[in-house]
Amino acid sequence: MEPEISNQSLFFLIIFVIVPLALSYYYQLGVSKNVLWSTLRGTIQLFAIGYILTFLFDLPAKYGIPFMLTVMIIIATFHARQKGKELPHVGLILFAGLVVIELGVLGLWLVFDMIQFKPSEVIPMSGMVIGNSMTAMGLALERMKNEFKENNGRLLASLSLGAEPKQASHLIIQRTLHASLIPNVDRLKTIGLVQLPGMMTGLILGGVSPVMAIKYQLVISLSIFSSVSLSAMFITLCMYRYFFNKNKQLLQTAEEISSSHS
Repeated sequence: MEPEISNQSLFFLIIFVIVPLALSYYYQLGVSKNVLWSTLRGTIQLFAIGYILTFLFDLPAKYGIPFMLTVMIIIATFHARQKGKELPHVGLILFAGLVVIELGVLGLWLVFDMIQFKPSEVIPMSGMVIGNSMTAMGLALERMKNEFKENNGRLLASLSLGAEPKQASHLIIQRTLHASLIPNVDRLKTIGLVQLPGMMTGLILGGVSPVMAIKYQLVISLSIFSSVSLSAMFITLCMYRYFFNKNKQLLQTAEEISSSHS
C-alpha cells in the first residue's frame, strides 16, 4: 500500500508558514508578502507538475522523456541566464552546456543499466541533474563577475606586463571553480550522517528497502557531483574570454562587454 497524506493533513502545513510570517511581522522584516506569495506559488507549481508528470508517465517514453527534458533545460537556461545576461551568447552557451551534460549523464545511466528508459525514472533523476547544474552555472557566472570586478587592478597590471588573457585570468578561474565545488564536496562528506538525502528518504517512504534506496542515492549524488563540476568548469572556461576584447584589453563595464562582442 502506497503511503498517503490526506488533504486535511496538508492543510495543517499552514502552521509551518505562520512561523516565518509571525517572525517577519514581529521584527518588521518586510517579507510577509514574499513568504505568502512564494508559498502559494510553490504549492501551485508542485500540484501542477504532479498532474503533468502523471500525464507524461502514461505517454510512450520516446515522446514524454524528450519533451519534458527539453522543457526543463529551457527553463533552467532562462533562470541561469539572469546571473550573466549582460554577457554575449550566454543563453546559447548555457543551453548547449546543459544539453551536453544531461545527455552524457543519461547515457551513462542507460549504458550501465543504472535506470530504465522510463519517464518515471528518467524525468525525476534528470530533473535533479539539470537543476543542480543550473544552480552551479548561475553561481559560477555571478562569482566570476565579482572576481573580475574585485581584481580589476591586478588584471590590468598583468596585461600591461604582457600576460595573455588566459594567464591573467587564471586565479579568477581557479577561485570561481573552487567556490562552485566546495558546497558539493561538503555535502558529500556529510551525506547520510547529518541528514538523509531527499531521494533516499522518498524511496524509503515509498516502501523501497534502505539498501536499494542507498544505491539509487549514490547514483544520483555522484552524478550530481560530476555534472555540477563540469557545469561550473564549462561555463567559466567559455565565458571568461568575453571580459576581454579582440585586442586582449580588459572590459570593465557591462556596456563595454556588450558592445565589444556585438
